[in-house]
Amino acid sequence: MNAFFQYLGLSGIAAGLSFALIGLASAQATDPVTLRYLAGQGNISPHELAEALGYFKNTRIQLQNVGYAPGGPASLFALASGSVDIGSAATSAVINSIASGNDFVAAYPTNGINQQVQSVFYVLDDSPVHSIADISGKTIAVNTLGAHLDYTVREALHGAGLAENAAKLVVVPGPQLEQTLRSHQVDIAAVGYWQATFKGALLANGGVRAIFGDSDVLGDIAGGFAVLRRDFVGAHPEAARQFIEQSARAADWAREHPDEARAVLAKILNERGENGDLAKYWTGFGLRQGARATDRDIDFWTGVLERDGALPKGKFSARNILFHPDVASSN
Repeated sequence: MNAFFQYLGLSGIAAGLSFALIGLASAQATDPVTLRYLAGQGNISPHELAEALGYFKNTRIQLQNVGYAPGGPASLFALASGSVDIGSAATSAVINSIASGNDFVAAYPTNGINQQVQSVFYVLDDSPVHSIADISGKTIAVNTLGAHLDYTVREALHGAGLAENAAKLVVVPGPQLEQTLRSHQVDIAAVGYWQATFKGALLANGGVRAIFGDSDVLGDIAGGFAVLRRDFVGAHPEAARQFIEQSARAADWAREHPDEARAVLAKILNERGENGDLAKYWTGFGLRQGARATDRDIDFWTGVLERDGALPKGKFSARNILFHPDVASSN
């Protein structure tokens, strides 16, 4: 073959490959990014609200509910195994999971703890338990072990000068908390900040009183985080950014429109086959403006875990656990 025509042939193939690669890159830039997640009974996260409000409509993001998680650790196990793309768990559980070798990043706080939105530990009116000091030796119902309520109990006991394992924790799903307490199967029912719908029903039925809330022990702090795999953030930095921005937008909307947000929650619960009437008890996400995280949200718990010997000193902090948009965009 003439060298000139041979050159043209090779050039044509190269050009064709170049156009094909450009087309593939263009398609990948516009292809939808599906984010699978596990829901929580009686509750929604800001990203679920963002989806319901249509905030992801003009982004590449599509959310897909693939079932329920009984608690944060189960959600993180699913994230680590690749069964979901979004985890959601208490901060202490997130840190422990990362320390165990999972390359996760805390994307944004899904709930905040303050005087309006908090976990509360309830007893029946005739209970002899009246203070944190009295919970030693008692049985406490929590939704899961190794997560927020577990660590809150440990911290409460530590603050009272008691052994951190002085109370017995038993796992009870959120919908059964009230029945378990009223039937005297446990001494105390711990209702998480994310379970305000169950708390509202418990209080409406009367005959209970609060012993303490987690804000009494922890102060104002993030309760837990939506979690992404770091390789996902590296592969989809813009989608990760949009996911966080629109979730924060939904959280702000809920703060400004609480009645409308409760109506959306009721619709979501009914569509799941849950009791939408409980939405009237929902107290909101309790987040700062823009769902902003602070270093203390992470560093408080790294300090606790270091104190207990669960983490090496100085290895983990907000700096290397929280999502940083500038780092994501450079990957």
